[in-house]
Amino acid sequence: MVTTLTKPSLFLHEIAVKKTGDLSLFTFSDRLQDRMELLLDKKKADELALEEIAELEAIGELDRIFTHMNAMLIAQNTNP
Repeated sequence: MVTTLTKPSLFLHEIAVKKTGDLSLFTFSDRLQDRMELLLDKKKADELALEEIAELEAIGELDRIFTHMNAMLIAQNTNP
């Protein structure tokens, strides 16, 4: 079995910042969002290749980081 690693930093060029009200929040580019959704659909169908499993894990790690960072930004904005 060959282990495939995909670093979340490989997707740095796919990070976007979108203005939502008074806040600027981190998001995925439309292309990366579409790719994540495609991989999730393939996962549900149990059709992921090994490289895709690693890719989905890396994107998921970025998603968790963005969720945490955006929650911190929102909390900071609501509790000045």
